[in-house]
Amino acid sequence: MGCGRVGSTLARSLEDRNHTVSVIDSEPDAFRRLGPGFGGDKVAGIGFDQEVLEKAGIRRAEAFAAVSSGDNSNIIAARVARETFGVDNVVARIYDPGRAEVYERLGISTVATVKWTADQVLRRLLPQGAEPSFRDMSGTIRVDPLLAPTTWVGERTIRLQQQTGSRIAWIDRLGDGMLPTRDSIIQEGDVLHLVMREDRATDVFTSLNAGPSGDWHDYALKENS
Repeated sequence: MGCGRVGSTLARSLEDRNHTVSVIDSEPDAFRRLGPGFGGDKVAGIGFDQEVLEKAGIRRAEAFAAVSSGDNSNIIAARVARETFGVDNVVARIYDPGRAEVYERLGISTVATVKWTADQVLRRLLPQGAEPSFRDMSGTIRVDPLLAPTTWVGERTIRLQQQTGSRIAWIDRLGDGMLPTRDSIIQEGDVLHLVMREDRATDVFTSLNAGPSGDWHDYALKENS
């Protein structure tokens, strides 16, 4: 939702990565920013109106980004997408940083209005592992932000690191950054910033998606003996 500079850049970037994209804006003239080569749907209307969202294909959507020029419109649209239509991966652009913590508590990822906003939203919309937030100059090490998988909520960070072979550099929790210790517990809504080798990224995400393995108990016993 929103076809300004951020929204149009985001839509074209996603389409360049072979994703199917629909764009909503209340001003039909805004769609000119997409350029003549854009092949997705363009839906004129209010982005939090359920009929407009239905027309844009919200029931088939794997992700939704609210990047219009208004905080209230963005958060309402994001909540409708998440709570009414069950879209799990929702991102809202927020102008007022004081509101960010409130929205994070609602389970809605937020980004500030800085010059790299489109890149931030893109990383959060794409499937995990598709777009790291950082690579070292050699291309050997990468950092990936990841919303804590439900299967890992309640588990110790050390368990995730040991099983996946990655390291948690820091955790974004309710708008604050924290450095995990061996006893830190992963909570719902945490964004984990994982450091890993580029050549092991596929294995890391496969292990993450599999959830905690049953052999951790044996490892913990050896660690404590």
